[in-house]
Amino acid sequence: MRIDSFIRLAVILLLAPVRIALAAPMSAPLPPDHLSIAQLPAPSPHWIYVYDEAFNNETDSRLNLYDGDAHRLLGQIDTGYYPGFSLSPDGHTMAVATTYWSRGGHGQHTDVIEFTDTRSLSITGEVVLAPTRTQGPPTFYNLSYSKDQRFIYSTNLTPAASMSVIDVAKKQVVADFDTDGCVQAYASLERRVSSICENGKLLSVTVDDTGHEIARDFSERFFDVDQDPVFIQAAPSTNGMVFVSFLGMVHAVDLKTAQPTFPTPWSLVNAAQRGHWRPGGTQMIALHKTLGTLYVTMHQGGEGSHKVGGSQIWVFDANTHRRIARWTIDLAKYGTAIAVQVSQDEKPLLFVSTETSTLLTLDGKTGRLLHAEAKMGQTPWYLINP
Repeated sequence: MRIDSFIRLAVILLLAPVRIALAAPMSAPLPPDHLSIAQLPAPSPHWIYVYDEAFNNETDSRLNLYDGDAHRLLGQIDTGYYPGFSLSPDGHTMAVATTYWSRGGHGQHTDVIEFTDTRSLSITGEVVLAPTRTQGPPTFYNLSYSKDQRFIYSTNLTPAASMSVIDVAKKQVVADFDTDGCVQAYASLERRVSSICENGKLLSVTVDDTGHEIARDFSERFFDVDQDPVFIQAAPSTNGMVFVSFLGMVHAVDLKTAQPTFPTPWSLVNAAQRGHWRPGGTQMIALHKTLGTLYVTMHQGGEGSHKVGGSQIWVFDANTHRRIARWTIDLAKYGTAIAVQVSQDEKPLLFVSTETSTLLTLDGKTGRLLHAEAKMGQTPWYLINP
């Protein structure tokens, strides 16, 4: 074929679709999309928020809302860099204290508390903080609502320890006070917040109706920080909270009294096991408040192994201090158990996060494995109805 004939043929083939398109009748335009936000159904006691560092992307973490009965993801809340979070007492709002940078992992630094509606998972407001908030693996008590939901207590560490008080209705910081090197925010009574101190005591600060400090007191020492320190990852209890120590001592704290009181500690281990079987992980205990069932992730290890997850979950009657079960984790499949949380209903589910970011759902009474959800997150943090 001659070159000029080849060129004419190519032009004809290129123009053919244009002629066909021009000859075809015009179709009606598609209607525009209208986006809307769906509301979640009424919450279940088996819904849980699971903290996820987005597979070690620390600047883009999130809370996954997971249905433990249907075994499915319901939604997500973006939580930025090393967040703290607290579910409001009425369960309607999730407060997230976090940090953002203007260039992703660097640039201008902004600390903020964001409020998210738990039915729509939409942000409803925010409070900009001074760049002093505590940044670290989350605990139940980096951020806490007051019992009447009037204030939020946000912990600061620069490394000087202090606390900011946020008025929830006004969406603004109304006060700050020094905490004498004590950390965490354990809210109690109507206007009291306590922090755990390096000398083994609790500092309790009382604020007035404006959020400003009006009194403070130190408790008696309830643990020996040199001989057997406690983990700060306490579990909420009916009267306050429960701590566990590195060597397996259980320390309950009663915050409903005028001053914090401390029932006699008791041990998870016998004399032969002491120092050889230890609690460990990122949230090593969970407590069913009404059944009085305590779940602890336990491992075999020596001094310095407190961050190691559990090869077993030990189950105790917290009222009689008797161990009632030992449930083994399949290490080959899931790795160690690093965090636990239990639903508070009559048929409890125990949620277990593993070092492989698998979320295990167990029957809270028998330990039977009901489901394993891969790539769900590192810490089962809040039940929707705690």
